[in-house]
Amino acid sequence: MIVLIDYKMGNLASIMNMLKKTGAEAMISSKSEDIQRADKLILPGVGAFDAGMTHINDLELFPILNEKALGEKIPILGICLGMQLMTRQSEEGSLSGLGWIAGETVRFHFDQEKSGLKIPHMGWNTVSPKQPNSLFKKMDQEAGYYFVHSYHVVCEQDSDVLGVSHYGYDFVSAFQKGCLYGTQFHPEKSHRYGMQVLRNFVAC
Repeated sequence: MIVLIDYKMGNLASIMNMLKKTGAEAMISSKSEDIQRADKLILPGVGAFDAGMTHINDLELFPILNEKALGEKIPILGICLGMQLMTRQSEEGSLSGLGWIAGETVRFHFDQEKSGLKIPHMGWNTVSPKQPNSLFKKMDQEAGYYFVHSYHVVCEQDSDVLGVSHYGYDFVSAFQKGCLYGTQFHPEKSHRYGMQVLRNFVAC
């Protein structure tokens, strides 16, 4: 059973629809007992870092999420803000993140006037895998994914970087540490390529 964690910050219905198309058994819940029974978890997210952590703390989800991630070590996928919350902290706020990944979340840093690039980074982009992995299995190199974000993750350890994308400079668009995965793009908005990413996660 895959549980989509409902902490009031994600595109839950869209992800659920995608998962159903893959044939996965999934549910949406914020209940600790449902999360406890989960074989896999998805932490989605749209919005601000501090708001996300505040909701997780208010719902008293941090202890059970920490146990599933670091104790049981089940596969967990963080999407967009969900990926960022898995880091230690963010330039966007003052609260500590979940701290599962050695790294932090930073705002895009480039001269917008000189580059002509807008923030947020919004639209389709490619991901260049940095190491063999299961998340991008059966994917061609020209696969496109949908992004909408002003902040991105900086990993302290190169071995955690699963894929990078380019917007002004290369940034981490996917990471993996053991059974912990993160994608800065939205698989649920990335059509057949996003569905393949979710199908690969289901098979992990």
